[in-house]
Amino acid sequence: MPQVTGSADFSAIMQGSSWGVGELPMRASISGAVALVLSIVLSIVLPIVLAGATAAFAASRLTPNEVKTTFFDGKPFTASTPSGVKFKMVFSADGKVAREPTGTAGAKGEGTWKLDQEGFCTTWKGQKPNCFVVISAGTNKWSIMKSSTLMAVWSK
Repeated sequence: MPQVTGSADFSAIMQGSSWGVGELPMRASISGAVALVLSIVLSIVLPIVLAGATAAFAASRLTPNEVKTTFFDGKPFTASTPSGVKFKMVFSADGKVAREPTGTAGAKGEGTWKLDQEGFCTTWKGQKPNCFVVISAGTNKWSIMKSSTLMAVWSK
């Protein structure tokens, strides 16, 4: 049988087994080698994959100026909430915003908008301001996020 040398931890594991300390059947040696190779590969590959995902997320996020030029031009577009309520939205260049439901659900509203360091903020009449970031979500689709929560999907 192959000899395995190791630490005191390995010796403690082997106590009470039918193998002597320092001896393992071939299957256990191969399993240990596979586990070692897998852990090395994952320790190298996983950080690269995560870094790529983070870069992709950051790259798809619109800057405040991109939000302004893409949406805040007085032209209507559609906003859909996660619950399926749809609105016609109009953000005017003068800082005003209006929404009108396209179906029977939802409430008509008026308010103001402004850009901030991360994206934009809206203040609907009678409510407190809320700020959002805009993330590309495919061709002519954008996710409107408040922190990590999806608030709406905008489409043109």
